[in-house]
Amino acid sequence: MSLTQADVRRIARLARLQVNDTEVAEVEQKLNGILGLIEQLQAIDTEGVEPMSHARDVALRLREDVATETNRRAAFQAVAPAVENGLYLVPKVIE
Repeated sequence: MSLTQADVRRIARLARLQVNDTEVAEVEQKLNGILGLIEQLQAIDTEGVEPMSHARDVALRLREDVATETNRRAAFQAVAPAVENGLYLVPKVIE
């Protein structure tokens, strides 16, 4: 896919970018270069390649999933204005 100068002007207008006539040719060349790289990447056969979460093969050190804080819900709810069945009651804000 190749862009024309008219395409570049339209893209610039849609993106609300001010590109004067002297810059259009340079922007056209750069955008066509980017589109060329995208076409090269799309041509690569990726069949059988698993997606990666990171560029390097790394493993995160995970900690044990244990609670380190004590349950202080009763203390927090003791000072709440309104509580029912262990839940905080709040005033209705949407009518």
